[in-house]
Amino acid sequence: MQGKKTAVVAALMLSMALAALDSTIVSTAVPQIVGDLGGFSVFSWLFSGYLLAVTVTLPVYGRLSDTLGRKPVLIAGSVLFLAGSLLCASAWSMAALIAFRVVQGLGGGAIQGTVQTLAADLYPLEQRPKIQAKLSTVWATSSVLGPALGGLLASTAGWRWIFLINLPIGAVALFLVVRHLHEPAREAAPRPRIDWAGALAVFAAGGVLLMWLVQGGVAWAWGSGTSIALLCTGLALIGAVVLIERRAAEPILPGWVWRRRTIAAVNLALCAMGFLMVAPTTFLPTYAQSVLGLSATAAGFVLSVMTLSWPVSAALSQHVYRRIGFRDTALIGMTAALGLLIAFPLLPFPGAVWQPTLLSLLLGAALGLFQLPLIIGVQSTVGWAERGTATASILFYRQIGQTVGAAVFGAVANGVISRRLGVGADLDSVARDSGAEPVRRAIDAAVDAVYVGAACAAAVALAVLVALAPRRFPVLTERPATQPTPPSPAPAPPRKSPN
Repeated sequence: MQGKKTAVVAALMLSMALAALDSTIVSTAVPQIVGDLGGFSVFSWLFSGYLLAVTVTLPVYGRLSDTLGRKPVLIAGSVLFLAGSLLCASAWSMAALIAFRVVQGLGGGAIQGTVQTLAADLYPLEQRPKIQAKLSTVWATSSVLGPALGGLLASTAGWRWIFLINLPIGAVALFLVVRHLHEPAREAAPRPRIDWAGALAVFAAGGVLLMWLVQGGVAWAWGSGTSIALLCTGLALIGAVVLIERRAAEPILPGWVWRRRTIAAVNLALCAMGFLMVAPTTFLPTYAQSVLGLSATAAGFVLSVMTLSWPVSAALSQHVYRRIGFRDTALIGMTAALGLLIAFPLLPFPGAVWQPTLLSLLLGAALGLFQLPLIIGVQSTVGWAERGTATASILFYRQIGQTVGAAVFGAVANGVISRRLGVGADLDSVARDSGAEPVRRAIDAAVDAVYVGAACAAAVALAVLVALAPRRFPVLTERPATQPTPPSPAPAPPRKSPN
């Protein structure tokens, strides 16, 4: 039995690595892809298309995993992801490659949400920090190594191998899941009614609004007719989602997600965390190259030290939350993160390399202490039949925070640079400058402004937890098990959130 669980964990880690790699691996291969397929004006959709598909499908797959089981959803998502990878490798034009990246994202959404849910299914509360820390390590390491691996493959074997490399790895993960993951047989029950109308409405609303956020200020001006039309369409679709979900027998986005204080507070807090994470992950490497004068590899190291401290802190967090609770542990982590984010703008210009590196290392430790207790805490307050929806919900809002943060901080940085230099330059263009003093100072000021905004997001996360989250999460009593506990054939009515 233990060997089967080990095989399943290995499959989950391989699947998580694939989903994480494909969010970043394409970035350094863009020159080769554009040189082969053309389409420079739309290549940003290689990232945006994947992001859109992953984000808007998370709640859909979460609900489906609660309805149909984790295994069929993970298998279907893995097959779809691998099919998308094969299609990407055979793409004949930029338009085709973008479309196939969306197919990849449709599978990636299933992988991300279901892997996190299965980790909670397979292990009791006291053992979850270890498996979640392993998954966090895989995710962080794969995300950081993605650009380097993409550049290596593109310059040696060719850019198509960026996608072909997924096939053998994914096949092994899929085999392990099919062979060794055995969910308990559930008692006979009426055939579940899947809310396909709600799923389509969620996908459409999320896709339109994320398109507005991702492309606003890039492909069109924020105040343009296209931008306003997308925003109005997205809001109208949100209204349609509300109407459909209120009438659905088994909604994709059930109302209890927001009626329970614990889940609602964690959703908002992790949305704020996703927002602030844009500062180090997107702007710190540019700061390291353009202000400190580091190479791309060295700049990546300044960021990658965060991946060393994050999983260690996450794994050790259990010793803290067992004593003081999930909420107070998260408060300690985010309070430390707030102080570190405020410290960044106080660094001297240009400063020494060790200074932002140390802040990055400590920030990873602080956020590990913040995020993992909240995820485990929410998963521990729901039963098997609600765990997929709850897990997908918090991942969905964290992803939304990252998307909104990228749009907002991009506008902030461009505004600061334009004001400093007196030109309509954006961060990407000035980062390629030879290193003139005015440009370096402008980038330094822009990144400082972004970190101030990230500190504000950290303050929002703290305020949300203090105001909304109960001090003690209403953890359900569960028996130790090596496999998921099936839902009761006649579940009790949803319990009320504690006051």
